[in-house]
Amino acid sequence: MRLKIFSNYSPNFDPIKRHKTQIKFLIFHYTGMEKESDAINKLTNFKSDVSCHYFIKNNGETSVMVPDSYVAWHAGKSRWKHYKSLNKYSIGIEINNPGHDFNYKKFSKKQIQSLIMLSKILIKKYKINSKNILGHSDIAPERKKDPGEKFPWKELSEQGIGLWHSLSIQLLKKNRKVELDKVSKKIFYNNLSKIGYRIKIIKNSKNRKFKNYIVKAFQRRFRQELVNGKLDKECLIISNNLAKKLA
Repeated sequence: MRLKIFSNYSPNFDPIKRHKTQIKFLIFHYTGMEKESDAINKLTNFKSDVSCHYFIKNNGETSVMVPDSYVAWHAGKSRWKHYKSLNKYSIGIEINNPGHDFNYKKFSKKQIQSLIMLSKILIKKYKINSKNILGHSDIAPERKKDPGEKFPWKELSEQGIGLWHSLSIQLLKKNRKVELDKVSKKIFYNNLSKIGYRIKIIKNSKNRKFKNYIVKAFQRRFRQELVNGKLDKECLIISNNLAKKLA
């Protein structure tokens, strides 16, 4: 099965071309709007100041909105590792879904099939490392929740798309809601830094709200069964496993 890509261009992009070696990341989003047609209209309206490179409809139909060689406006204020403003370094893929504000639901099988095919094409073309395939909430945890806890990261990782842990469900459930001491919490945040999250801000801040955001972002990605913003031993052992994979 081959992926057919349609064209539905957006006027919202930086006019100067970038070299393909600048493309380091894939960023996945959900649209977060009630109607698919409204999302498409917003992404292609010059007044909206937002766009993406690819859009995947509910039925799996995929359109290019901004060519890869141009910077689309999808990530906004964002950070990952030493990178800032990830628009410059990424390809943004919007997957239609109403999101948390409008009856958040599972992504359709056809959407995920198209996403897998598209991602594999882009990974091969731009030599994108699997660890650099991220969700919007990973790079902007204080602002964004997408693609959210119903996004099938585990399924994608089995196709070589994105990072996932290798721990058993039994082990995880056994350690869920087990409290951590201060030393263990410090290890967790150090692990998050190794993975790529913007931990320097946490270290220099007393803002508990921001810590809650970043823990929720981690949970939406790697501990999807319970997203509560609270650290526990399950989160710690997942972070340990991921950090070892990246060592």
